[in-house]
Amino acid sequence: MNQTEHAWYCIRSHPKHEHIAAAHLRQIPGVEAFNPQLRFVRPTRRGPVWYIESLFPNYLFARFALQMWLERVKYAPAVKAVLRFGDQMPTVADQVIADLQRSLAQNERRVFTDVPLLGDEAEISDGPFEGERGVITRVLPGKQRVQILLDLMGRSVTAEFRLEAVLFKRRNAADLLLSQANPVWSVTA
Repeated sequence: MNQTEHAWYCIRSHPKHEHIAAAHLRQIPGVEAFNPQLRFVRPTRRGPVWYIESLFPNYLFARFALQMWLERVKYAPAVKAVLRFGDQMPTVADQVIADLQRSLAQNERRVFTDVPLLGDEAEISDGPFEGERGVITRVLPGKQRVQILLDLMGRSVTAEFRLEAVLFKRRNAADLLLSQANPVWSVTA
């Protein structure tokens, strides 16, 4: 690869600073930054909360001419390093970035939800069973509900709860997109 030609490189950012690194990289002339993100809803104790999370935590992509812009990119705020293997800085194929951008654009209007899986441990965050823990035995995504096996007073009882009233193990944004998680609803502009 000619170091004077523009190519995509993988950039490591400081933890949870991908968006800041991307903003600073975009201010450098001749540098294009791409920080793939997803937005989704997660149930919390306070109710549903909107999140935007990087698809690749601590990583983003930048397109630039290595010889011309490497020093400015390396020392941009929130950038930790340009990914390298020994003395080599691998490039990411233009087609890979284009496919990723296309996939994110197709899913832009989708709102993903982090739904629990069968067998996940969950905690009830609302109502008379608040604080109780159990195992998810059934997910009813159409009804936005789950069935949980609870141990109450020495008896195993199955109860159904609203998804918003249940806390469970979270998955990252990449898991949500790759598993093609079911959207809660589509947003119309």
